[in-house]
Order: sequence, then C-alpha cells, then structure tokens
Amino acid sequence: MNATPAKNSLGRSGWGIRFVVRTLSVFATAYILPGVVLAHFSTAIWVSLALAVLNVTIRPVLILLTIPLTLLTLGFFLLAINAMVVLLASDWVEGFAVSGFWSALLFSAVLTLVSSLLEGSVRVKGARA
Repeated sequence: MNATPAKNSLGRSGWGIRFVVRTLSVFATAYILPGVVLAHFSTAIWVSLALAVLNVTIRPVLILLTIPLTLLTLGFFLLAINAMVVLLASDWVEGFAVSGFWSALLFSAVLTLVSSLLEGSVRVKGARA
C-alpha cells in the first residue's frame, strides 16, 4: 500500500535538491551572460531564495492581472513577466545586478534551460540508484 518511495523516485525532486539545483543554475547563468553581475556564490543563494519567494507570491498576481494581454500575445507576455520578476530580484538582492530588461529576459530563459537540464540529470541519477 505504501507507494510513496516509488512515486518520489520517479516524480519531482525534493525542495532541497531543487533549491541547490536552482542556486547552481543562477551561478552558472550569471557566469555565462555578460549583462548579469553576481558578486559571490553566496549571492546566488540569496538570488535563488528571492526568485523562489517572488515566483510564489508576486508572479501569480502579475499573471492574473495580465490575462487579457497574455491571451492576446498567445502566452508570450509570460516571458516579460519572468523578466520583471528577475529585475525585481535584482533590486532586492545586493550583489546581483541585471543591466536591463533584455538581459533579464535572457537570464530568465537561460536559467530555466540550465535548471531543467540539471534537475533532469539529478532525476536520472536518482532513478538509477
């Protein structure tokens, strides 16, 4: 009857693993992109935490308020919302700077790609074990 171990090994990773993966992704993405400045690795931890808080609180409100615009642009406005969240995080976290909207948009896209790849490799390794 207890099917939770099988479900956890094939499902999403725990929040701690996702947080570590997201922090490493923030650090790698900031290192790759020229318009993004990250002072220290510890700053990446704070950026990851700020993005998590903003994605849980502010982002859903922005999505709700901009439903007509999102529908009109066939969902592409969600990319702008992601960029706005990154810009807000750069205002919150000292030592993290994004040079403008387009850098924030690129940071958001690359961060999503890198974290998806890293989390996928963690999932594959966890499934083998």
